[in-house]
Amino acid sequence: QVQLVESGGGLVQAGGSLRLSCASSGRTFSSYAMGWFRQAPGKEREIVAAISRSGASAYYADFVKGRFTISRDNAKNTVYLQMNSLKPEDTAVYYCNAGGNYLGVEGDYWGQGTQVTVSS
Repeated sequence: QVQLVESGGGLVQAGGSLRLSCASSGRTFSSYAMGWFRQAPGKEREIVAAISRSGASAYYADFVKGRFTISRDNAKNTVYLQMNSLKPEDTAVYYCNAGGNYLGVEGDYWGQGTQVTVSS
């Protein structure tokens, strides 16, 4: 069983930055591809970014390319999402996901989510 706990969300002005973290329990973190998804009110959940088990490969949704960066530290069992140049349309609950693949397919394990609100 994998438990995921996100942190780092909050309120930020447009153009600002936030760094999300997702800490994983257990000793199998490095065996999972990891992903970040988001869900805005009234919209379906969508992939934001994903990263391979080693961290060598990453996938980004078109709407975040050049602004967001996904990374991981397998020694710390943690995956990160650095979000720069934030826009009001980035407002959503952001979820960490494990067990999918680095092309953005979701896995079976989810965190509780962290709210990101971008004001204009």
